[in-house]
Amino acid sequence: MKNLFLAFAVMAAALGYSQETNINLETSKLRWEGKEVSTKSHYGGLSFKSGDLKLEGTKVKGGSFIVDMTSLDVQDLSGGGKTRLEGHLRSDDFFSVDSNPEAFLILNSVVSDSNGVQVLQGDLTIKGKTAPVQVEFTEVTASMATAQMVFDRSVYDVRFRSGSFFENLGDKLIYDDIEIQVNLNY
Repeated sequence: MKNLFLAFAVMAAALGYSQETNINLETSKLRWEGKEVSTKSHYGGLSFKSGDLKLEGTKVKGGSFIVDMTSLDVQDLSGGGKTRLEGHLRSDDFFSVDSNPEAFLILNSVVSDSNGVQVLQGDLTIKGKTAPVQVEFTEVTASMATAQMVFDRSVYDVRFRSGSFFENLGDKLIYDDIEIQVNLNY
């Protein structure tokens, strides 16, 4: 019996043990930032509907997340400007939130793990379109993780003032790259 237990312990260690950990939906934060060619930028937040990480100690091995697009808010403006931009970002010019209330991220595989940065390959789905992305985890502990990623909005048919779809936008151009910072607590 003792040998059987030892054999299972050795096998589990050799195979690596991943533990699926649910994120704390109330304290986990997602921050987005979009920039215009004029050096103007806007930023805000989004909430998670669900999320889990597959961890081996402090190594991220995978995960899945559902983002509540209806929670999209603008944090750098107030009053009427905030209300107008939130409405515009939720509209069909941008993320079509009424018909696409959720975005999805599935982390599939580890690309690299060096110098304290873990890079995972995943699939991001926005507006029903799925494309590959890479997510960099810069800090992972037993209770939290910090990550960042950049995605190209034009891949998801977010066209408003995009140089990928329109020419001669001049100083009205909005860059396609959207920067995401994530703080996950679990």
